[in-house]
Amino acid sequence: MAHSNSEEMRDIARVNPVIEEMELEQIQEQEEDTKRVPPWTKHMTIRGLIVSLAIGIMYSVIVMKLNLTTGLVPNLNVSAALLAFVFVRTWIKLLHKAGIVSTPFTRQENTIIQTCATACYSIAVGGGFGSYLLGLNRKTYLQAGVDTPGNNPNSTKEPEIGWMTGFLFVSCFVGLLALVPLRKIMVIDYKLTYPSGTATAVLINGFHSSKGNKMAKYILQSSYHLQFMFSQDQNRIGGDLCGFVQFPTFGLKAWKNS
Repeated sequence: MAHSNSEEMRDIARVNPVIEEMELEQIQEQEEDTKRVPPWTKHMTIRGLIVSLAIGIMYSVIVMKLNLTTGLVPNLNVSAALLAFVFVRTWIKLLHKAGIVSTPFTRQENTIIQTCATACYSIAVGGGFGSYLLGLNRKTYLQAGVDTPGNNPNSTKEPEIGWMTGFLFVSCFVGLLALVPLRKIMVIDYKLTYPSGTATAVLINGFHSSKGNKMAKYILQSSYHLQFMFSQDQNRIGGDLCGFVQFPTFGLKAWKNS
């Protein structure tokens, strides 16, 4: 009995230093990252703007497709942070192979890229491109029916770059002015948890840890395998008549009339 207790104490003594060493490494890594944080002007990089523009354009096409077909647009903040990490890491590796030294990729730069990409597709959704903005032209008025009650011929407006740009500019600033007091009330005063922001922050911190590359690679491979298996099952079972393509988003009655 005494012999078994002594062996357990030795095992605990061997495990405890390992745990303490891992915790010490994590604390040192966080302290080093805090000391190395450059001013905010250093996080606004050319590569960040290019990557955020590419992700924003790609996501704008995706959300427009979803908005025009289903009317539902998911939250893409987390995936934007993942793509930003993958694109910039690939960029840095290619430059390194070419013998070009690049600035390190930080959490703050990753956050800026994710925010810019999210803002791009948010304008595509919130600006009304999939709903009211493009439905103001005269062609839509004629398709709705001239004799339809409430369909006024004087309420049409053809899409033009000038007034649409001004409208989106004003819409974006209205949202910005409303966001600041809401953040003060909801997040700072009431300390409510912001789900998508918290999830994105945790993901970005995980990417920029010592195991960040493995985590990003695992997430990409898992999502690719799931998408591949789903597409194969859809083609094998029912083709275009199977899967979320035929999901009755607006009810069975609307689905039967589609």
